[in-house]
Amino acid sequence: MDIKQIYNDWLSNATEDKDLVAELENIKDNENEIYERFYTALKFGTAGLRGIIGAGTNRMNIYVVRQATQGLANYVLAKYGKGSVAISHDSRIKADLFMIEAARVLAANGIKVYITSELQPTPVLSYLVRYFKCQAGIMVTASHNPAAYNGYKAYGEDGCQMTDDAANAVYDEITKLDYFNDVKIADFDEAVKSGIIEYVDDSVYDNYLEKVMEQQVNPGICEDADLKVVYTPLNGTGNKLVRKVLDKMGVKNVSIVKEQELPDGNFTTCPYPNPEIKEALQKGLELCEKEQPDLLLATDPDADRVGIAVKDYDGSYRLITGNENGVMLTNYILSCKKENGSLPENPVVVKTIVTTKLINQLCDKYGCELKNVLTGFKYIGEVILNLEKNNEENRYLFGFEESYGYLSGTYVRDKDAVVASMLVCEMAAYYKKQGKSLAEVIDGLYEEFGYYLNKTYSFEFSGAAGMQKMADMMSDVRKNLPTEIAGYSVEKVSDYLLKTERNLVTGEEIAIDLPQSNVIALNLSDNNAVIIRPSGTEPKIKLYITAVGKDKSDADSVCEKLVASAKEILGL
Repeated sequence: MDIKQIYNDWLSNATEDKDLVAELENIKDNENEIYERFYTALKFGTAGLRGIIGAGTNRMNIYVVRQATQGLANYVLAKYGKGSVAISHDSRIKADLFMIEAARVLAANGIKVYITSELQPTPVLSYLVRYFKCQAGIMVTASHNPAAYNGYKAYGEDGCQMTDDAANAVYDEITKLDYFNDVKIADFDEAVKSGIIEYVDDSVYDNYLEKVMEQQVNPGICEDADLKVVYTPLNGTGNKLVRKVLDKMGVKNVSIVKEQELPDGNFTTCPYPNPEIKEALQKGLELCEKEQPDLLLATDPDADRVGIAVKDYDGSYRLITGNENGVMLTNYILSCKKENGSLPENPVVVKTIVTTKLINQLCDKYGCELKNVLTGFKYIGEVILNLEKNNEENRYLFGFEESYGYLSGTYVRDKDAVVASMLVCEMAAYYKKQGKSLAEVIDGLYEEFGYYLNKTYSFEFSGAAGMQKMADMMSDVRKNLPTEIAGYSVEKVSDYLLKTERNLVTGEEIAIDLPQSNVIALNLSDNNAVIIRPSGTEPKIKLYITAVGKDKSDADSVCEKLVASAKEILGL
């Protein structure tokens, strides 16, 4: 079937959502617009689905959600015979509608559904899967993407995002299905009345919060620390639970960024609601100037990631990177647990391959095993699962990735901004009682171990041509591997797609014992590094730079040279 035929099929059958009907009618004479919506189908991968909201196979809409959910239902029934699935959503446009449509499909297939009565953070969905012992979970979210996007994250029975094998099995089921003829749909109200769709009771969220509170390292430390916090949920899901946790732990002086307090899928004051970027935190920083808090907390729309800013030496507010926050939290947890005697034997910390190497130094200092995994928090969840299978779950201490995702504890299997917000405040209170700011803490770690500058650069390539361009760039790098970058020799090449690691100094080649992933890591002399990776969730290619210097100025200089040289290699 050609693209025009697919379009006409949708024009005839996609009649239940008036927004889609209007959009399809509007583009009937525009071949380019039709092509962009129908040249491909959104692929169901380990991050589920993610795309622009709209009409077509290459967009997020009720028909794409239904097809994906029918595929998931077929997978669950084939693997388990029967089952249950938990579903929630964030503040995205049409997120509640997509949750209901997914629930209708599952119910029609005889699968029990637990849904939330209002939006909830992604880690809560992970918790619900584990709490109800479900076979799968669905979170309707596009995380930190712009307002035009929505998405669909799928979870396995362990509460972790689906692994490669499971996602591929679901995708195989999806590809067999026609959007309009092969999907079962139940009446929502009847399904609720019969009990096959059940709303989650509020007591379950209280239970989740109890598990979060159990992750405190120094319980009660905030009660007399006089900690002052500015918080923004960036119009997402963090507002209720983060504020409840801060109140429970004794952080009473919390100012909320009013423009970003309530759910709003349009994100009018932060068009790109990503706590990694300064623009998203601008309203929070403005309130900091007025309130003069100890720190700013910002959780992304689905509250699985948190960004912070802290008061600097001159009274201004300094943005802390995801790497820096992860290093500080790891140091805080390891040092305090060692001091109070609660550090387990053979503790484990987990990080992704693009996360700072500074953590290696901390783990060496405290005799802690460091595990490196591929980008994606599901791989950190897999480490926890493997520890659990060996009855060594208590060894897991902390996991994090440079993109502001953190998890302490094993009660969920995804990054959790609720527990991270709690630990950041606890850490700030702990050091405040010693007369130290968090700015002084991170600078002290740099003084102790050396200045590790980690920066991420993203380059966007939209549409069909953009996806091909990124594929060509990765292919070209593999064919023409550099021997030096900015004057630093390439000492080791790790290709996670080919699953080989080659030492260019010794000539030794070893296999990489991790799942396949389209990532090339170039490890350079003087402990510098350049990692190249197309995003799995956005139309971007990313450069991860590690620049090591005597101080910040020196590291900045190294970083500039590495970026310029890496861009040349990519033809940017």
